[in-house]
Amino acid sequence: MKSCVNGNGIDRTNPAWLKLDLYCKGIRLSEGCLPKDTHGRPILRTRAGLGSGIELILPENLWTNVPVTEEFAADSPYELIHDQHGYFVHYEGERLVEVGIAPRPLWYDQQSRSGKRMDRIGTLQGTYLAIYPAAVCEYWKESPRVNCRFCSVGLNLGYDDADDKTIEDIMDVVHAAREETGITYVDFNTGHYTGETYLDILEPMIRRIKAETDLFIGVQTPPHHDLSRYDRLQAIGVNRVSFCFELFDQDTFEKICPGKNREYGLQRYLDAVEYCAQLSRKGTWKNPWVANGEIIVGLEPPEASIRAIDWMTSIGAIPTVCVFRPLKAPIWRSSLLPIQRICSLSLNAFTAPPWKEGCRSDWLQTSMSAWCSCRMNAGFSEIIRNALRVPKKSARSRRVFSLSSTSPAGSCVACSAEGTDGSC
Repeated sequence: MKSCVNGNGIDRTNPAWLKLDLYCKGIRLSEGCLPKDTHGRPILRTRAGLGSGIELILPENLWTNVPVTEEFAADSPYELIHDQHGYFVHYEGERLVEVGIAPRPLWYDQQSRSGKRMDRIGTLQGTYLAIYPAAVCEYWKESPRVNCRFCSVGLNLGYDDADDKTIEDIMDVVHAAREETGITYVDFNTGHYTGETYLDILEPMIRRIKAETDLFIGVQTPPHHDLSRYDRLQAIGVNRVSFCFELFDQDTFEKICPGKNREYGLQRYLDAVEYCAQLSRKGTWKNPWVANGEIIVGLEPPEASIRAIDWMTSIGAIPTVCVFRPLKAPIWRSSLLPIQRICSLSLNAFTAPPWKEGCRSDWLQTSMSAWCSCRMNAGFSEIIRNALRVPKKSARSRRVFSLSSTSPAGSCVACSAEGTDGSC
């Protein structure tokens, strides 16, 4: 049996490390492991800015979306094997761990009242409902295109995703997902639209969901020029806003995100992150509020990503650190960042102030799995367990902190205050 411990002393059977390594290397599927054979979720191209793979459940209940269709996955040392005992991840021919297959919801095959199949309106990402409610990002409609070079969302609408979703369609899916799957969080994502109409499109949907359910809601759009719109989003019940500025290095941002650079510019994204971060002071336990800034590791110098993490934590925002995944469509080609570099960036996300002095090491160890439950960045707990040595002291604040990419519901915790047990 080959050793499960790599040259850096990391145990490959550790689910957190394994999750991160699977992001970076993908997995090969053996006979009997395709979703049609497993009754698992289909490999859809919906919302594939960086995703669209097979949904696995690793040990310790870590849900992850693993690349399988991208070219680099064909050379992965990992393989998913099925036998009479279950599904197992193998590394270079040796069995590592047993995994689960995320089940395909029955409501996927149901129809909304307008006759659309529900999985073309919204899909589960891990354990939350993801909806791209409007037309394709207009960067894709220009000639020549000015879309972000890593993104394939413009290839998805009309392929696996409907492009004409009504509020009634969306409510049918929301209720089905809540009743049959038990979701607690809905995440809306839009692209750029002329006139900055994205919040106008979303607000009626948000009000309707809040009127009929108790679900948490997140919004991910470009930054609106009128920052008071985010006060209004908070007032109507939005719980999370996220801004994908992707890259902190200005030159790289201009090169890889030409549309975003022309219409908004990097600074406007950063201004929106900072403004929304301060709104967290008005949040309550009943109606929490968090602000995320999202970057992609692997497309800019690592030092720039570290500066982005430091800046976000300094203003009270939550850094979302996504792992670059070269997509199947030939939009952007770049070498994969070695996992060791990603780990160093991940460690920086946890040790950046105020988290370094505010979070207890035992809390980090016991809580990591609970709040790293989505498609990005849950692979960092092993970094904390092995590299972070934090003295046990009370938290300076009760800020909410997570490296989950898109779902605060079920994946957020608050730092412990003196005298508490450190749990959320």
